[in-house]
Amino acid sequence: MRFLKGKDYKDASRKAANIISAQIIMKPNCVLGLATGSSPIGAYNQLIDWYKKGDLDFSEVSTINLDEYKGLSGEHKQSYRYFMNTNLFNHVNIEKSKTFVPDGLAEDDDKECARYNEIIKSRGIDLQLLGLGHNGHIGFNEPDDAFEKETHIVKLSENTILANSRLFKEVSQVPRYAFTMGIKNIMQARKIVVIVSGVDKADIVKEVFFGPVTPKVPGSILQMHNDVTVIGDEAAFSKISI
Repeated sequence: MRFLKGKDYKDASRKAANIISAQIIMKPNCVLGLATGSSPIGAYNQLIDWYKKGDLDFSEVSTINLDEYKGLSGEHKQSYRYFMNTNLFNHVNIEKSKTFVPDGLAEDDDKECARYNEIIKSRGIDLQLLGLGHNGHIGFNEPDDAFEKETHIVKLSENTILANSRLFKEVSQVPRYAFTMGIKNIMQARKIVVIVSGVDKADIVKEVFFGPVTPKVPGSILQMHNDVTVIGDEAAFSKISI
């Protein structure tokens, strides 16, 4: 595991974008595992900028997203499909048919989980991008008594619902369930990049990467992966020595 410190969010985002762009250049038909939320937006903006300058080509790239709210269509402004379209896909030359996000309106949860698992297994993820929740969740893998293995439906914790409510008109509108890649799916990625920023993430960064490996802190499992890069700003790394 290695740590890269940026002086601020913009600098950290650029460092993350450098790793992602190198993956695309080295393997033009790579499979990227992508994340949503505030953490990766800066990296996506940088990738878009490099694409517009002619430095990157997404035409052969495939993407597989971590998760999606259950009950939201891809056209809903708070769905993760909509997030990815508006923050990355609509601005680069990627084929939408090769961008995968769970179907939030799937009628059969088990079938949708099985379908998504097959997408992940049949392609394999070259680089998985992650954010980190305040309770240590990665994807929507919440603290639990065991590490969830593969794609599943999860009941979101009250902390996660509250954290995500800033994007909705009121907290009651936040979906209570979501489809998410499991820990096993994430850990099978060849390379993992984690982006963290802000002093509010300092405690969980220390707990996840320097505390015991436990499903009570889902991200702690990343200590067991052989190729993880954690990128953060000075504030997020303020309680660790690197």
